Amino acid sequence: MPVTRTGSTHADVARGSENASMGSSRSGFATLLRAWRDRLSPADAGFAVTPDRRAPGLRREELAQLAGLSVDYVLRLEQGRATNPSAQVVGALARSLQLSRAERDQLYRSAGLLPPRDGTVSTHVPAGIQRLAGRLGDVPIGVFTADWTLVWWNAAWAALLGDPAVLPPSERNLARALFGSGVAHAAMTTVRSERGQDAFKASIVADLKDAVSRYPRDVQLDRLVGELRGASDAFAHHWAARTAAVQHTTDRKTIRHPEVGDILLDCDVLIVPGADLRMVTYTAATGSSDAAKLDLLRVTGVRRPVAANWPTTP
Repeated sequence: MPVTRTGSTHADVARGSENASMGSSRSGFATLLRAWRDRLSPADAGFAVTPDRRAPGLRREELAQLAGLSVDYVLRLEQGRATNPSAQVVGALARSLQLSRAERDQLYRSAGLLPPRDGTVSTHVPAGIQRLAGRLGDVPIGVFTADWTLVWWNAAWAALLGDPAVLPPSERNLARALFGSGVAHAAMTTVRSERGQDAFKASIVADLKDAVSRYPRDVQLDRLVGELRGASDAFAHHWAARTAAVQHTTDRKTIRHPEVGDILLDCDVLIVPGADLRMVTYTAATGSSDAAKLDLLRVTGVRRPVAANWPTTP
């Protein structure tokens, strides 16, 4: 490798230049965060707009709620006192602010991070999808990536299934909840599939197989599959099956809620073309007792206690 006259390699010089650039970019992170928070309409983010509202965009606590962060941490980011946010934090902020892909990449770079590479599972939720989901506030909605990681949800979803914000971002994954033994599994609400639990689990594994075939360079996806194959005999069995399982689309599920009891709901999985996302919705027939229970949850905003106390899957 060529060496400069000072004894440093060209790569060292390049790294030093890149680090200086990243350091200067980092100073703009707080400015971007504040500007994009002020730009986003509260209504588009699913919040009610009242006449006495003074903030032109999202309030700081609203952004914190959407991103699953503490208000204090968002404040420190905006004041430049927290200067090394993780990629997961930046990704959550980019989704909450409904940034375009170019803006998302700019936010990553301003934090001194490389933007997500092409060829890996995308966590980007287009602004239009967020607006659509936000305006269907009466329907519990969760948006999942190709590897079944939950990246967006509304208040109705949290009231029905528990608030995902109490979980670390890496644990907001349906496959980990079904087959793992960590906090994701401990936090999962009891849900019975009309198709049967084994068929439901097989469909999630089939989806992961499909994701691996389309994203062979995704390190995190490879790590997830390796982890579950080693930790769960059931996952390993489904993974090794030679017959193709039906991928998860539509089902009827009974959710055992600790406050309102069993709720029988239609579960529909809507594919978002061009974004490789799944929008999962839960609905009940108008006038049914199950619809009344959903209405009660929407009004009361019932929340579970800490994740470790939630009921687990059978």
